Amino acid sequence: MSTPATAPLAIVEDMTIYHAAEQKQQLVAALAQADELQIDLSAVAEIDTAGFQLLILVKREAQRLGKRARIVAHSAAVREVVDFFNMAAEFGDPMLMPAPEA
Repeated sequence: MSTPATAPLAIVEDMTIYHAAEQKQQLVAALAQADELQIDLSAVAEIDTAGFQLLILVKREAQRLGKRARIVAHSAAVREVVDFFNMAAEFGDPMLMPAPEA
């Protein structure tokens, strides 16, 4: 059985310390299932340092495995954090991504 080329994953809970352990398992498991993980964060209302660390972890794990992980949709909260840490080049420029419909 071959690995699918891409796998979508939508995170709908806040990416905070309260959800970090569960989301880490979710992200790593999804990455194991495909060559490219497309992460939709358009429903994330709040993201803290723990959530941002998860994004860095999944990017590094993807690189280690020769795979790709990318954010395909950002919420306003995610765009703000990515911009604050000056990581747009790493995760995709949030200014080029359309804002989710309200």
